[in-house]
Amino acid sequence: MPFAKPARLAWRGWAIACVLALPCIAHAVGTLPIIPLPAQASVKQGGYTVTAADAIHVAPGDRAAANAARYLSDLLARTRGLALPVIEDATAARRGGIVIRSDAAASVAQAEGYVLDVDAHGIDIRARDAAGLFYGAVSAWQLLTPDAAKGAVTVPSVHVADWPRFAWRGLMLDSARHFEPPAEVRQLLDAMAQHKLNVFHWHLTDDQGWRLEIRRYPKLTQVGAWRQPPEGGKPYGGYYTQTEVKDIVAYAAARHITVVPEIDMPGHAQAAVAAYPDIGVTGKQPAVSIDWGVNPYLFNVDDHSITFLQNVLDEVMELFPSTFIHVGGDEAIKDQWQASAAVQARMRSLGLKDEKALQSWFIERMGQYLARHGRRLIGWDEILEGGIPPSASVMSWRGTQGAIDAARLGHDVVLSPAPTLYFDNLQSHLDDEPSGRLGVQTLATVYAFEPVSPELTAEQAKHVLGAQANIWAEYLTAPWQIEHAAFPRMDALAEVAWTPADKRHFDGFIARLPAQFARYRQLDIRYADSAFAVGMQARRTGKGVAVTLATQVPGVIIRYTTDGSVPGAGSPVYRGPIDITLPATVSAASFVSDGLPLARVRSQRFDTQTLSSFDGSALRGCPNGDLGVRVPLLPDATAPAPVYNVDVMNSCWTLSQVSLDGVSGIAIDGAWLARNYGLAHDASKVVSRAAHTPAGEFEVHLDGCGGPVIASLALPVEARPGTTYRVAATWAARTGTHDVCVVSTAPINGLLSAINRVSFTASASGER
Repeated sequence: MPFAKPARLAWRGWAIACVLALPCIAHAVGTLPIIPLPAQASVKQGGYTVTAADAIHVAPGDRAAANAARYLSDLLARTRGLALPVIEDATAARRGGIVIRSDAAASVAQAEGYVLDVDAHGIDIRARDAAGLFYGAVSAWQLLTPDAAKGAVTVPSVHVADWPRFAWRGLMLDSARHFEPPAEVRQLLDAMAQHKLNVFHWHLTDDQGWRLEIRRYPKLTQVGAWRQPPEGGKPYGGYYTQTEVKDIVAYAAARHITVVPEIDMPGHAQAAVAAYPDIGVTGKQPAVSIDWGVNPYLFNVDDHSITFLQNVLDEVMELFPSTFIHVGGDEAIKDQWQASAAVQARMRSLGLKDEKALQSWFIERMGQYLARHGRRLIGWDEILEGGIPPSASVMSWRGTQGAIDAARLGHDVVLSPAPTLYFDNLQSHLDDEPSGRLGVQTLATVYAFEPVSPELTAEQAKHVLGAQANIWAEYLTAPWQIEHAAFPRMDALAEVAWTPADKRHFDGFIARLPAQFARYRQLDIRYADSAFAVGMQARRTGKGVAVTLATQVPGVIIRYTTDGSVPGAGSPVYRGPIDITLPATVSAASFVSDGLPLARVRSQRFDTQTLSSFDGSALRGCPNGDLGVRVPLLPDATAPAPVYNVDVMNSCWTLSQVSLDGVSGIAIDGAWLARNYGLAHDASKVVSRAAHTPAGEFEVHLDGCGGPVIASLALPVEARPGTTYRVAATWAARTGTHDVCVVSTAPINGLLSAINRVSFTASASGER
């Protein structure tokens, strides 16, 4: 089975030893079980054992310390089974055990910094501000949970002086495309706090849904929060009441997280215009969009629409005390403005040269309004295009150039570039990856990101507020998929945003992940194990098959079996390709030396049939395709569903080096999917091919997509998305190894034809 190629990473010998033997954690700063790695730390001899007889001590009236202590106590009870009481004690600073205290003279002067000391007498945490105390408590919790064991634990003697590299350590959740219940949002906030992330960017409005209750304009949620699924059925959606929002904001604040709301404008406005057509440009009332991507609906630029949006911002500011308010500004194609005589007249009266300048004027109006209320505007990097509004800060998503340009102009910036920090990108090509964008972004890729470009001077670099990852939810239809996308890449993001650049080393980071995985399991976080998952690739030999095993992260122990049993600590260690006789089932997992698995077991049956069958994860897009996604069978599915690799721009797939010895036919398992992609001006780039039957065909080409057609499989006529089918064809038996290309000639203005599996069949007399 095809798999992601292992990342090429330089492993230090001591780090390999620590990955393979967890007890060494106490002896190397780089492997202290703390993520993100502290700015400064030193490990000494000895330690302190925390038992159920201990308590967490705070001084009377020290509210910040008490809050941090209660959070630590709760975490320890949930993950270590240690129920430590919080005791107010006037002599707390002189007592043993665990002490948390505010200290204006703490040696770390940086905001959010803390000092943590462990010696034979206990654990002492002190900081100048409440956030520092909280983060010190989080680090103490990690020291107290180096494994999955329960009860007493010995913490090594350490001195930690820690503070963040960046002030903005963010994560964005897209709740507009798929509504996330408040409980799931709170769980994500908890996890952010445990990673010392402090900005929750909440994408609340888009073409596909308006999720925030605005009492002055109730139709925004009565109408704009619901859409009709492409496959039909009951309306899909939901929204957050103002009471729920206040609760979430308070929950975040208690964890030192600022919630930055995003109200997208002037584009991505279709859900709002569906509710109130008079704030749109055309005056027509569209439906709430079912199409991902770029849609044409913009807010108008007349005084009525400006006032409407400022009234919305009034309620937004009442709900969200954050300094920054995000107004989007991205992907606002200007067709409706260009076609409107009223908008064109407005543009001329303002003396603006084009629609990009009009957008800049629009954004600056909002920025000035926010500034009058003591707030700051931030938007996506498209707000640079018409001349950056003087009051704006920029979040750079189209790579890093927007951040570089804005910082050079003296504007504050946040780095959030696609594809690296887009967590809706897949983490591997393994067949069990759920839906997402096909541009794989591994744990190593995220960890290697550097927010400060070397193109910036030291003075310009001061405008880099920090970094943020985005979880866009077009293809993430359920909470477990959000968690799979976020973890453990959130750990890599946390270290990028917190730890000094010269202290970051991927090998040491990997050494600390097993302890983090144990915490995830204790907290019931459904994390991805893709970086350590064993991929399998089979190659025919003269006598049978040789199976190669690999993980993205090299250096781990892979154990395997070939009899269908579950591999364990006593199973053979993989040292090179495994020769097997068909049929056989290979099962494999990666381990640390004491038998603790790093990833769940993957199994693959190898026989004549499976060796000639390829699922969607093995298919690769054609070279000129540029919008590859892995999508569920139904766009708004709330339960696990089959997923399909498709390229919206070019329905074309390739398989490399397929043995066709004795093969006399092909069967393709496919499906009709909703073509719910808003492509705007890129719609003309969708590849159209001549069809010879009503619904089109799958054409099979040999030796590349320009090679001869060896089979044409007529597609069944079907008007509903979510319908699956199998089509097949035969040909004269062939020999040799060939690249195979499958293209779809289905019309591009209807449903999207997709492939789940391609199977090659042998002739009655042929042997495979």
